[in-house]
Amino acid sequence: MSENNTIEENVSAGETAGEQQAAGVAAAGAGTPSAKRKNRKVPVIIGVVAAVVVVAGAGFMVWHDQPSFCNAICHTPMDGYLTTYEATPGESATDKWGNEVADASSMLAPVHAQEGITCVQCHVPQMSEQVTEGIGWLTGSYEVVQTTDERFVPEEKALSDLTAARGIASEAFCLNSGCHANDDGSAMTRDDLIEKTSYMKRNPHVEEHGEVDCNECHKAHRASTVYCSKCHSDATIPDGWVSYKEAEALEPAAVSE
Repeated sequence: MSENNTIEENVSAGETAGEQQAAGVAAAGAGTPSAKRKNRKVPVIIGVVAAVVVVAGAGFMVWHDQPSFCNAICHTPMDGYLTTYEATPGESATDKWGNEVADASSMLAPVHAQEGITCVQCHVPQMSEQVTEGIGWLTGSYEVVQTTDERFVPEEKALSDLTAARGIASEAFCLNSGCHANDDGSAMTRDDLIEKTSYMKRNPHVEEHGEVDCNECHKAHRASTVYCSKCHSDATIPDGWVSYKEAEALEPAAVSE
């Protein structure tokens, strides 16, 4: 009787262990679909995050190419420059220093704006420049001058300064296939310019006194200057433009010591 009881107990214990093992397997099996569902969610989450990053990055790059980006984010002192860009050709305006300009057409910035040309199409951003600008933005360290109305604007640069990072000749800032080009699309040369203005009594593009950069006459953010009038007092001054003497007086008049 005792032996039979022992056998029955062992059988019962075996059945119980088997049931527990089966229950464990069932429980494990029941958990597998949930784990699989979680695993399926990971690629979806990664895809959504990647899409958000791409869209945000694309939106940032579009904004980066807009003139408003320059004074809104990177260049705190660029307000005066943006004002010239937004001026209306044919109307009076103010230059980057705050001086009155009789006709905004004498500044290249608003003229280019009318053609849909943005800042970065002329000032082509280079990584080295952007790193420097980024550091300047973070530290508040800018090469600026203070105007008499207590604004700060960047120091005026030569055309060669604006092309140095790209490693191109200064005149290529303007004379290139994407901007001032010949009818066949090729980049305009100095000789092409000389031919185009050969009808003038005094051809301004002839290099009689050495190479003169385009922006000695053609100013983007202040009234353009007849550089020839530095020596030739009889030089014709187009409407809205200023003589060399007048141009030299503009910055000291606007910039405080």
